[in-house]
Amino acid sequence: MHNTRMECEVEDIGEINLKITNYIFDCIHYTFENIVYKLIKKFYSKSMKNNFTGQIKTSYRTLPGMITNILRESILSGELVGGVQLKQEELATKFGVSMSALREALKSLEAEGLVRFYPNRGAVVSELSVAEAQEIFDIRLFLELGALELAIPNLTEAVLAEADEILEKADEETQSNHWSELNWQFHETLYRSANRPKLLAMIQNLHNNVERYMRLYLTTMHYQTKSQEEHHALLSACAKGNIKGAQKVLRKHMADASNNLIEYLS
Repeated sequence: MHNTRMECEVEDIGEINLKITNYIFDCIHYTFENIVYKLIKKFYSKSMKNNFTGQIKTSYRTLPGMITNILRESILSGELVGGVQLKQEELATKFGVSMSALREALKSLEAEGLVRFYPNRGAVVSELSVAEAQEIFDIRLFLELGALELAIPNLTEAVLAEADEILEKADEETQSNHWSELNWQFHETLYRSANRPKLLAMIQNLHNNVERYMRLYLTTMHYQTKSQEEHHALLSACAKGNIKGAQKVLRKHMADASNNLIEYLS
């Protein structure tokens, strides 16, 4: 009996030592990841600065947040197309991070609808079906009409001038890969005055789900000119404080975008 008790005490001490060792390892690992994060941030911050302008800022305080942003932009730009398997070990090696940090980033992208997890396949860049595209635009319409109604009474001359400046940039922009980004910046500038950050976050996530396709069809279907005409009409109605008029323009704008995107996906 005495020997058995001694053995249990030894096992307990062994478990405690193991936990202490694991804790120390985790602390060292966390410190190392933060060093890597700072190096990655320094490397990417300059080249990717414009790509994330106007987008909801995923926290840069953590390494997974940085990876999330890099992978999101790769998906939205079409570098990682729908259906592509995201090999986690490869990506972890590429970024020089732990598997846990990478999985956290992928889980964030899953919550945004940009990545899906499948048995035996792991993480895969999501593909958008016609039915899903239609549903996303239906939801966006309800949310954005509401955001616009809340925002218009709060629009200031400074905000209107900012939105107008974005439209001027879009009119002059010759690089088609920037059109979709400027499109979101314009809408986000208006909706921001609704002072509903959670609503804006929901709209942003839905926008991200279709943005990669929007970038393609804005170029291939030559929709940019018509889109800009509707943007100018929307801004004019907003500047006059005409909520119903602005909502009418937005409803047509989104219906046109939805129909064109569905035609493209079909």
